[in-house]
Amino acid sequence: MPEPREPEGAIAATGMGGAMDLATSEAATLERIPGGPEGTGPQGKPRSLWSDAWRDLRRNPVFIISALVILFLVFISVWPSLIAPGSPLKCDLAKAQEGPAPGHPFGYDGQGCDVYTRTVYGARVSVTVGVCATLGVAVLGSVLGGLAGFFGGLPDSFLSRVTDVFFAIPVVLGGLVLLSVVTSNTVWPVVGFMVLLGWPQISRIARGSVITAKQNDYVQAARALGASNSRVLLRHIAPNAVAPVIVVATIALGTYIALEATLSYLGVGLKPPTVSWGIDISAASPYIRTAPHALLWPAGALAVTVLAFIMLGDAVRDALDPKLR
Repeated sequence: MPEPREPEGAIAATGMGGAMDLATSEAATLERIPGGPEGTGPQGKPRSLWSDAWRDLRRNPVFIISALVILFLVFISVWPSLIAPGSPLKCDLAKAQEGPAPGHPFGYDGQGCDVYTRTVYGARVSVTVGVCATLGVAVLGSVLGGLAGFFGGLPDSFLSRVTDVFFAIPVVLGGLVLLSVVTSNTVWPVVGFMVLLGWPQISRIARGSVITAKQNDYVQAARALGASNSRVLLRHIAPNAVAPVIVVATIALGTYIALEATLSYLGVGLKPPTVSWGIDISAASPYIRTAPHALLWPAGALAVTVLAFIMLGDAVRDALDPKLR
């Protein structure tokens, strides 16, 4: 009699060097599982750092809450008139320091301007300054720090000494000195100042990340295969060294928004008639006892905005750092 045939299956190695049979149906089931085994994606492909990070972020309530707050801020920055139909520059001195009224839920400030409208329109300036300063700092710092860390030698030493000089400059004092001579009412002098004093931090982060990445085996293998410096830097090192820069830049975005408000409060940042939370806080400070609502609403909006970006940065840091998994 012919021997009974065993079902066709896949052979899987065991931890002791032996083997065990998997029925064909079980092997096919593993192939059809969307996530596959732990650490793999569809079709058994290994998941990347970014896919793992996105999966963790979607499950993190801190990320979801902060992202919703930031999306709302972006929405009112682009279309403030949809929720605040009035003009932030329209004021009535007869209503100065009055409390909430129908159609004016936040009351009026010391000049008789609607606090609600000015608070909504103030988000545009804060978000614009924060985003533009962060992009400028991230690009300039990443390029200079990445090149210094990649090539080393004299460029690296020179950049290290330059960053030491910039680190020695107090940010607020530097703003008082540099911006006091600027007469422009636009946001660009403030953004330029932040980029000027903010790039050394990102540069240090990018430099250290590139130095760590270029010592990996895949970089040495690419060099052995004859890859050029530009290819090694852009294709192999940069994608694996950008994660720390993204984390620091995300957290710094909230810091730049707070810095803009501080400089505007001191009178050297943005200037009227520009609508800014820092300007409104400065104007409402003398009336803190008689009209506290004029100070609390823009200050509260500023605090929530900064907190949202810091929370977002913390969530991104936890997702991109494998040591915290």
